[in-house]
Amino acid sequence: MGYLVAASLSEVLDALGKPDAAVIAGGTDWFPAQGTRPFKGDLVDISRVPGLRGITRETSGWRIGGATTWTDLIRADLPPAFDGLKAAAREVGSIQIQNAGTVAGNLCNASPAADGVPPLLTLGALVELVSARGIRRMALSEFLIGPRKTALMPGEVLAALIIPELPGTAQGAFLKLGARHYLVISIAMVAALVTLDRDRVAQAAVAVGSCSATAQRLPALEADLIGRSLDDLRAAGTEIIVPGHLAPLMPITDVRGSADYRLEAAATLCVRALHMAIAQGENAHG
Repeated sequence: MGYLVAASLSEVLDALGKPDAAVIAGGTDWFPAQGTRPFKGDLVDISRVPGLRGITRETSGWRIGGATTWTDLIRADLPPAFDGLKAAAREVGSIQIQNAGTVAGNLCNASPAADGVPPLLTLGALVELVSARGIRRMALSEFLIGPRKTALMPGEVLAALIIPELPGTAQGAFLKLGARHYLVISIAMVAALVTLDRDRVAQAAVAVGSCSATAQRLPALEADLIGRSLDDLRAAGTEIIVPGHLAPLMPITDVRGSADYRLEAAATLCVRALHMAIAQGENAHG
């Protein structure tokens, strides 16, 4: 097995042309997943490739480089729409994992319980995939195709996440339920992104993780929220959510919780995350 610390993106792509080559950045998911199995190919470390680490403002939104760590994200000066993603970043493993692990690595690992996915779905994230064949972009929802399965093709590297332009008043929130507070694999988690127009909801996005093979947006709930007054939502309480809103979810029963419990937890977290986003949006924008 060879280990290459790549100095350029072209060097990465050349190395990926070899059989059984694999990309790592922080390696916090990749190494534990190998267990005791020997790896016969080459490891291509992209953590020092210029341009792959960091968050930049672009004319049409934001670009998060593929080697950007969770700590980089937490420390970045970003608008309130990213508050949910920052909250999720603080839930990823330990501080040591946040310092080494990358946002793109979390996506390529494709765990149904990946903390970063629900807030990125609410942000409308696109993935930018680069190979010797060229560049292609797709929605994150299309990139994640199942547990530990992505649309990444041989020879490709996830070079960046693209976040489209969002309203200045958009406010994000994230909540996670686990069996303990620290180092938790979630039972259920919810991200919400709400844009207010005075006392009404102008735009809304809600995504649930750990309750299906991949995290899911809730389009019926989102549609029902648009145009509703904040007083109406406060008065509705938990009745904001009706069973049809949760139709995209297919939770399983495992050691962390039953399917029914997960569904109940998801509904409760949706209500709390929405109220949190609305309250923070009101406070921030009067």
